[in-house]
Amino acid sequence: MLAKSYSYGINGLDGYLVTIEVDVSNGLPQTIIVGLPDNAIKESKERLRAAVRNSGYEFPSRRTTINLSPADVKKEGPSFDLAMCLGYLAASGQMSASSLEKYAILGEVSLDGHIQPINGALPAALSARNGNFEGIIVPEANAKESALGNNIPVYPAKTLSEVVHFLNNPLSLSPCHAHINPENVIETGTYDVDFNEVKGQSHVKRGLEIAAAGNHNVLMIGPPGSGKSMLAKRIPTILPNMNFEECLETTKIHSIMGILRQNQGIITARPFRSPHHTTSSVAIVGGGSYPKPGEVTLSHNGVLFLDELPEFNRNVLESLRQPLEDHCVTVSRASKSLQFPARFMLICAMNPCLCGWYSDPQKKCHCAPQQIQRYLSKISGPLLDRIDLHLEVPAVSHSALLSTPLSESSAEIKKRTVAARQIQQERFKNSSIPCNAYMNHKQIRTFCPLSDESKQLLRAAIEELGFSARAYNRVLKVSRTIADLAQEENILPEHMAEAIQYRSLDRNWWG
Repeated sequence: MLAKSYSYGINGLDGYLVTIEVDVSNGLPQTIIVGLPDNAIKESKERLRAAVRNSGYEFPSRRTTINLSPADVKKEGPSFDLAMCLGYLAASGQMSASSLEKYAILGEVSLDGHIQPINGALPAALSARNGNFEGIIVPEANAKESALGNNIPVYPAKTLSEVVHFLNNPLSLSPCHAHINPENVIETGTYDVDFNEVKGQSHVKRGLEIAAAGNHNVLMIGPPGSGKSMLAKRIPTILPNMNFEECLETTKIHSIMGILRQNQGIITARPFRSPHHTTSSVAIVGGGSYPKPGEVTLSHNGVLFLDELPEFNRNVLESLRQPLEDHCVTVSRASKSLQFPARFMLICAMNPCLCGWYSDPQKKCHCAPQQIQRYLSKISGPLLDRIDLHLEVPAVSHSALLSTPLSESSAEIKKRTVAARQIQQERFKNSSIPCNAYMNHKQIRTFCPLSDESKQLLRAAIEELGFSARAYNRVLKVSRTIADLAQEENILPEHMAEAIQYRSLDRNWWG
């Protein structure tokens, strides 16, 4: 007897429909799975047999053939277990086959018949909206994230027998609801850090405020203990809240990678990723035999922090150049090509030399000039060009450390960055870009007009500092953000002067 059930696989960041055909016939007692399954799916026949028997059903010694269609697409992961179990029960006459075809089914099945959580439940649920299903059955731990897809009932299930009972009696399970208003997504997470805990470094805080207002990339250079990592970890506290589409996109990425907490639902806090400097280029930009997102995609809509920048492998740093320019990553393999989003804010931190005390007035540097040059040369000119703001972070003075008054809080800084972003949203309302950092050449010409005085100032800076064409454009973008923070419609000379000073570090240190 033949029975069909339906599930979803993951291709990149999207789900695709998988039809599971189960045929039980006379012949040698064996279970065969075809349709390009990976090892996790091949091993599922052992889980299937044990789960069926331990749930109180029969698994007779007959020939069972399971086909996963489309047969020319590689299938990965244990999320097809539940659909295969139910298909077998229908094919062996132990339940109705007609009710099985009304639902999309996801879930890993344990040996005792309990349904375990899976990766990628949200993109599967979003894709199921386009199918002609009455609902989607998912593990209980994945119910909240799956319900974010809306427009299709999501039924959480705990055990195999519970799903069989539901298919025979559709009123036995109640659908799960997301309880999210897309028009008003409010960040529910609280941060354990705040900018008022950082002593001194007022000019660095100003630079980071500008970066947060326009989503610009930042490089901080300074001696050990000057507060570079401390400042970077507080940047998410001053970034504007994500809208519903950004929350959904971020949640989908984390769901696919299996780092979404059980029963978490939607992610409302912007991601902050800080990979170790031993991380490979594949882990940073994505890839692998079956391409998966990397750190640049996991930090999409958030912050990617690279501490000890020169310690990263040169190939890893150079692989960031294309995502920083195009805001996406295209991973091509012989069988397929996938594109992952990578719209993130890059924050880098580094010491000025191996010992860390080069140019520090209090401590002596023990590095030879050749060592300093070799250390700095690990950061290429093209990568520096793609970083909008260069900030020097000096060691904090004793008087500043011992001062008791707290500095300005993250909440106060966030009010200004949000106001600046609102100006940018109104400016780009007819385009797909969210803020100044992503302006193209045409938009720069339209939204960054300069007065004669500003042009003279910029011309002098180009001649003195030797800006490239890319650096020139990034100075214009930063000056536009500074003007937005000042609630000014036009870019004034003081805005241009401040933007230029944030581009001098690469000439002072690398020039």
